[in-house]
Amino acid sequence: MKINPSKRKVLEAASSLFFQKGFHGTSVRDIADKANVNVSLISYYFNGKQGLLEFAVTEYYEKYLETIEAALEVNHNLNPLNKLKELIFTIIQYKQSKHQFSCFIHRELSLDSIFVREMTVTYLAKENHFISNAFYAVLNERTTSINDRTYLYMQLKGMLVTPYMMPNEWKNQIIGQYSHELFVQNYVKTIHQWLDFVVAQETNLVN
Repeated sequence: MKINPSKRKVLEAASSLFFQKGFHGTSVRDIADKANVNVSLISYYFNGKQGLLEFAVTEYYEKYLETIEAALEVNHNLNPLNKLKELIFTIIQYKQSKHQFSCFIHRELSLDSIFVREMTVTYLAKENHFISNAFYAVLNERTTSINDRTYLYMQLKGMLVTPYMMPNEWKNQIIGQYSHELFVQNYVKTIHQWLDFVVAQETNLVN
């Protein structure tokens, strides 16, 4: 989806302000001033602040799912563990590339925002389908009970969202583009180490 520069400026300004002040704490005037555009442009492009939010959430999740599907396709020949590791890298990299809006969305979901829940229910179901299939393909059903598999999956999902639920815990590590890239590398490495431990535990049970 190609978006003209003025529209993109509005989306970026809104993302930053929603992150800082929340949706309800941000006015259309705030967004227009930060984007350095006329207020009327927001009505023209998005039919107001609510329409802007709907557009931004839809764009975020559609690109997110397209990125996940592309990663699964590119890595389809890898073994299940390495395929999952590549998927995890792709997910964290995408969320970190849109850090402020990722934090905003996860915060709204944690508050059980009716709007965001309605907007994302289909997207979240697709995300869960992709991640759960990749994760359960790694586990050995002979040695891992249904409950254990569920708890392990909950832990994985928690690791994928924690940086965006607790942005203040990481803010001192994120200064400039390079620090975003470094964070992705280091954080993904810790998740990969956790996966290696889970797989090793299963291997020990089999042996």
